[in-house]
Amino acid sequence: MIAAGDKAPDFDLEGAHGERVRLSDFRGKKNVLLVFHPFAWTPICTEEALDLQTNLATFRDADTEVVLVSCDPAPARQAWKQEIGAEYAFPSDFWSHGAAAKAYGVFNEKTGAPVRGTFLIDKQGTVIWSLVNDPGTRRDELVEGPAAQLAKP
Repeated sequence: MIAAGDKAPDFDLEGAHGERVRLSDFRGKKNVLLVFHPFAWTPICTEEALDLQTNLATFRDADTEVVLVSCDPAPARQAWKQEIGAEYAFPSDFWSHGAAAKAYGVFNEKTGAPVRGTFLIDKQGTVIWSLVNDPGTRRDELVEGPAAQLAKP
């Protein structure tokens, strides 16, 4: 599993309308809060997605892009994003199935979906904070942990 101090693996995920979301596109420009979750439209995942939306200004003020990822197909992810009114990236790790989640060590082979992995990556591509929870456990530090790291001088 990827931890603080590790170089973050690059990812290349399908976003809205076929656009690509790549970690390398943010390098030197933005920090990235990379958030893996099991499935769209589930209660805990929806709570967490809405929590990120509520706190989006905090991340944007800290020059940080939020990227919420699961293995759901891209059209389903975009429909869910629209339904909940989110304004940040919802790319899909559908194909090749779970490649990004596997690279970060958060892919559950039994369910075919990621566990709840959260990685704060600085502009140079280094993980500066991480948190991993099992699929059924809500991340209580989803906003507070990364926000505290970003507030450090």
